[in-house]
Amino acid sequence: MAFDVAAEAYDRFMGRFSVQLSGQLIELAEISQGQRVIDVGCGTGALTGVLVEELGADHVAAVDPSEPFVVAVRERYPGVEVELAPAEELPFPDETFDAALAQLVVHFMSDPVGGVREMRRVTRPGGVACACVWDAGGGRAPISTLFETAHELDPDVIGEDDRAGVRQGHLVELFEEAGLEDVREEEHVAELTYASFDDWWEPYVLGVGPAGAYVTGLDDAAREALRERCRDRLPEPPFTVTAYAWAVRGTV
Repeated sequence: MAFDVAAEAYDRFMGRFSVQLSGQLIELAEISQGQRVIDVGCGTGALTGVLVEELGADHVAAVDPSEPFVVAVRERYPGVEVELAPAEELPFPDETFDAALAQLVVHFMSDPVGGVREMRRVTRPGGVACACVWDAGGGRAPISTLFETAHELDPDVIGEDDRAGVRQGHLVELFEEAGLEDVREEEHVAELTYASFDDWWEPYVLGVGPAGAYVTGLDDAAREALRERCRDRLPEPPFTVTAYAWAVRGTV
């Protein structure tokens, strides 16, 4: 799934959460100096930026299918090799990297096993592939409150709780099917404090991802009804949203 929105919109919508996962994913991968790493589905560069800090731009590559995001990452991190490509078709030779990381990406891949298999292909033997996905299946993703509330108003609403990797153990299954070995799973966490209800709501009207597309696709009356139902459901501001993600590591 491509995100054809401005990079700043994604930063406002999910970037404030995703940047908190980056260090945790790098720690899981046991990234060290001198390694060359690819950020698969780099988005606006939350993980890319931390990798650059750890390794230097010349040791980092990134790919994403969204042209606005690719442009943004190239501007933000000069020296990083950034390519416009989906995870399922990585434009790199076999065994190019020491590690391949995918943060909040697998559940948007059109072919999750194929995408993870590509991560394995471009990673040298003995290297690692790591990925993390929000626990939407357990109702613990940043967008869970929005979709749970929407479902109360319209039982036919389709959220993100049935996507690849969003339940405990499913990323492990995908990694093993893609040929990774010694696959293990752990839980990662991120939290964000919102100063007001509007601070929480306004990112959804930017049209980012399935949640943003759903909100912007509603007519005015339905959107206002959803907005007010969400307001009733959330605590009085300021309030903190704690989100959890499943993360896995596999060896090539």
